[in-house]
Amino acid sequence: MTIHIGLIGGGNISGTHARAAAEIPNVKISAVVGSNAAKVEALAHEHNAKSFTDLNAFLAHRPLDLVMIGSPSGRHADEGIAAAQRGLQVLTEKPLDVTTAKCDALIDAAEKAKVKLGVMFQDRTKPDIIKLKKAIDRGDIGKPLLIDARVRWYRPPEYYAGSKWRGVLALDGGGALMNQGVHTVDLLLWLFGDAKRVQSRIATSLHKIEAEDTALAILEFSGGALCTLQATTAAYPGYPRRVEITGTKGTIILEHDRIVAADIPNAPADLLQSSTGDTNLSASSAVVSDVSGHKAVLEDFLGAIETNGTPMCDGKEGRRSVALIEEIYRVARGAAVSGR
Repeated sequence: MTIHIGLIGGGNISGTHARAAAEIPNVKISAVVGSNAAKVEALAHEHNAKSFTDLNAFLAHRPLDLVMIGSPSGRHADEGIAAAQRGLQVLTEKPLDVTTAKCDALIDAAEKAKVKLGVMFQDRTKPDIIKLKKAIDRGDIGKPLLIDARVRWYRPPEYYAGSKWRGVLALDGGGALMNQGVHTVDLLLWLFGDAKRVQSRIATSLHKIEAEDTALAILEFSGGALCTLQATTAAYPGYPRRVEITGTKGTIILEHDRIVAADIPNAPADLLQSSTGDTNLSASSAVVSDVSGHKAVLEDFLGAIETNGTPMCDGKEGRRSVALIEEIYRVARGAAVSGR
């Protein structure tokens, strides 16, 4: 049976979703919708799909089984709710939306419609990150004590100037943290559980945008581990993401989604047999050349539909990163007002 997918959005990430879907047997892009008619028409033509500029007309198109949302982040919930109410499965690009209130509305709509809701956090599919989670869960590093997570990326001025939504609070929800850093926030929550204390600062240091281009946070996780988190799009020329994790038994370092060090006595052999990692140049470019992670998330989502299971990152899981980022922003803005 062929699964028919509709793409919401005609930009870079929807092209990534389309290429990921094209690599999966018995999956077809059936329709594309977006506000930029030229981009939508080009993407639809590439995949022999029907193009739309009206969301309702798009949602009424058949055959259509699920939508993949790649529109500006602040529209994810509204579009996802409309799709769910039509009985369509919903897989959205990160973040789930830009506020927990909107996330909750989408989660509720999907539950009422009895459709699956998933979020595109492809880091959870990366081989070395999976090995890292297994190592932490089985106690290879002992009790986690200290985490240092750095997303020191760069985006040129035209990245923002050429977009109507990037860096705009209503549509992007924030800047470097909500857009670029959200993957790392999801990763930290996946590995270490909820954060129970937050200290933070945000700044717009380089770019002429409404949101922040630099964010710093100190997090205390429920298990007691302390974490420093940096996220910026102002670090020219852009550096690979790096996460250093120290526990009572040793340290593991992840860089560009590869385990580059496992300084643990008698470290399991599989930790030292690193994969090739992520080949995308995320630190300096928004262009996605390697769609393997997106493909893996879509395959998992299709499997959840087929078996009536739970996607690897469903709506409730996807909400967690938005909630933590909301709190980081709240604390940072409160500190700025009070002058602390």
